[in-house]
Amino acid sequence: MFDFDATLPLMALQFLLLAALLNVIFYKPLSKVLDERSNYIRNNKLESKERLAKTEQLANQYKQQLTEARKQAQSTIAAAQAEAQKIADQKIAEAQREAQSQREAAQREIDQQKQEAMQSLEQQVDSLSRQIIDKLLEPALLK
Repeated sequence: MFDFDATLPLMALQFLLLAALLNVIFYKPLSKVLDERSNYIRNNKLESKERLAKTEQLANQYKQQLTEARKQAQSTIAAAQAEAQKIADQKIAEAQREAQSQREAAQREIDQQKQEAMQSLEQQVDSLSRQIIDKLLEPALLK
């Protein structure tokens, strides 16, 4: 059926030569490029993972700093509010003391004016009562 003559070994030799030639010219550079590409992708993937880890770490750090800054701002605001309340309370107390002293001064002045008015009225009452008595007694004395 098959006739094996000198062409079979020659074809086998041609096949092996073609395979070796393709290996040297095509497959080795191609596999080299594929290996380099694979290494490049692997390195980029590792670098991106490292960068992602650093980014997450920085994000967490910034979140902590933001939280601390907010706490400090809140404590500063609370301290300022407490100080403002203290100042307001002091001013209110001072205003109340001043109002009380003015009220007392006004009351003393009113009492003094009342006393003066009473003395003036008493003098006028004495004067009027003398005049009334004089007028009432005058007709009795004329008789």
